[in-house]
Amino acid sequence: MEYAACQVSIAPLRAQPSDKSEMVSQLLFGETVEVQESKDTWKYVVCAWDGYTGWVDAKQLKRLTPKEFDEYREHQAINLSLVEGLMAADHFIPVTLGAVLPQYDGLRCQLGEQTFQFSGPVVTPGQQRMGSEWMIKIARRYLHAPYLWGGRSPFGIDCSGLTQMVFKTAGIRLLRDANQQVTQGRPIDFMEECQAGDLAFFDNAKGQITHVGIILPECHIIHSSGRVRIDKLDHFGIFNREMNRYTHQLRIVKRLLQDELNTAILNESEAVMADELAGQVELFG
Repeated sequence: MEYAACQVSIAPLRAQPSDKSEMVSQLLFGETVEVQESKDTWKYVVCAWDGYTGWVDAKQLKRLTPKEFDEYREHQAINLSLVEGLMAADHFIPVTLGAVLPQYDGLRCQLGEQTFQFSGPVVTPGQQRMGSEWMIKIARRYLHAPYLWGGRSPFGIDCSGLTQMVFKTAGIRLLRDANQQVTQGRPIDFMEECQAGDLAFFDNAKGQITHVGIILPECHIIHSSGRVRIDKLDHFGIFNREMNRYTHQLRIVKRLLQDELNTAILNESEAVMADELAGQVELFG
């Protein structure tokens, strides 16, 4: 098996091995893949985070040994800045919110034989318990990012890319597309039972899930439609005040976070976490 990591800021993941082919998703710096097939200068890969498949230009990948691939999965941090520079000896690489920093030690990360210095804020998923407040602050960082089919960065992101990247910072693995994400979590039967951080899914006239967003307090939702925006949400769906009409029909709400009413016993540990992350959270004030 061949392994690799994205060595550029953003690499398109395409449906076919051609620069003219549809971009179905993106790899961000440091994200790892398993290589299944090669064709000319292209690699057919399986993304380690979500199992998504597509073709990537081999020049945008850094080959990894099996040991490096395993180590990168176990020891990594995620960039929390909209854009931050990785500094090598003779060049910079701009990395976006959600990019992965392999083997990050608090000052440096390493990709293959290349070492980079990094001074921006990071989070290490899985080491802290992230609640709805954290998720909302991360989601709001993407506000006004333009909609881009297949996008996963603040420079262009689609609806399921937004939800996936926000949950990624909490170490929660969402699948790539809305019709895949709807299979995860547990259903919430009534809008009155929804809590911030729940995922709301929307269907088209054929009953197919085509859209997803993150529920906010006070019956609002953040989602990517034209741009990342906040709109009103009720049991009918999303109401766009600018257009003065419903734009998306609600199908189902799913929960992946813990019930907030049952987490009082975690307050003490969450307070400790908040102190540890205070410098990072200030960015989102």
